[in-house]
Amino acid sequence: MQLESLKMFCDVVETGSFSRAAQLNHVTQSAVSQQIRALETRYEQRLLSRSARQVTPTPAGERLFRGCKEILIRFSEVEQEIQEQASEASGTTIVSSIYSVGLHELQNIQRHLLQTHPKVNLRLNYQRNDQVYDDILSGAADLGLVAYPQSRAGIDIVEFRKDDLVLICPPQHPLASLAKVHLSQLVGLPFLAFERETPTRKGVDKILRDYQLSLMPTMEMDNIEAIKRGVELGLGIAIVPIASVRHELALKTLMAKHFVEGTFTRTIGILLRKGKFLARSTQAVLDTFQAVATQENSRPPLSG
Repeated sequence: MQLESLKMFCDVVETGSFSRAAQLNHVTQSAVSQQIRALETRYEQRLLSRSARQVTPTPAGERLFRGCKEILIRFSEVEQEIQEQASEASGTTIVSSIYSVGLHELQNIQRHLLQTHPKVNLRLNYQRNDQVYDDILSGAADLGLVAYPQSRAGIDIVEFRKDDLVLICPPQHPLASLAKVHLSQLVGLPFLAFERETPTRKGVDKILRDYQLSLMPTMEMDNIEAIKRGVELGLGIAIVPIASVRHELALKTLMAKHFVEGTFTRTIGILLRKGKFLARSTQAVLDTFQAVATQENSRPPLSG
């Protein structure tokens, strides 16, 4: 039994498709089927349940899948350790990120990485918050980016940077003429918010609770771009990380206002699997994150 066979089996389980697994392994669908039949012959039982729409593992297949994934992850790490003899960092690092962080943070990272480590490829996958943690634990991603990082078993957290939370509104809005706004001035105004379970929404709700205020969102959206477009259209105001509205502030399609009560921030954390060996490509990406964070912290504050 070869590792290639185990990888094909795992790819079939993860994609639910023989054809997709064949594409991932650069072989024919028939070759994948032969490898699966060989595994089923070896264990003398069905490992996959085939239907017209999807392929799913049997109980025996599920047990084999869990064990195989651990073997494949460890083998990949060993290969990376051996390949570290190369003189220059190279390879692909997978970053799993929530949308509101990855979209606005990764552009600078990728530009910096291209200059300092041109042979390192950064692949970004957008996920919901809990899935980012799952990706790190399962080995599906090398690094994770989340807002308001929470301690979890098996995960190390490296603080990346902090973003100021600000009110955004259209230039013609009555609040746009103020230097700063009181949180109480938002009560009763149409308000656009992130979905209830997102970390940034929970962070904003906590700030409001601390000041014994409550805002009833007129709309709840699952990503920062939808919120910004809604504010530009005059559907309401919103509280967002200021780094996410750099482009709109430059174009003057949105105004950003800090709060009289003080500066509220959102912490962005980098997630790593505890004890995981970092390939040189991953270490290069992590170093780039930290270098860019240092540059960002030295920039003058944005204002609107």
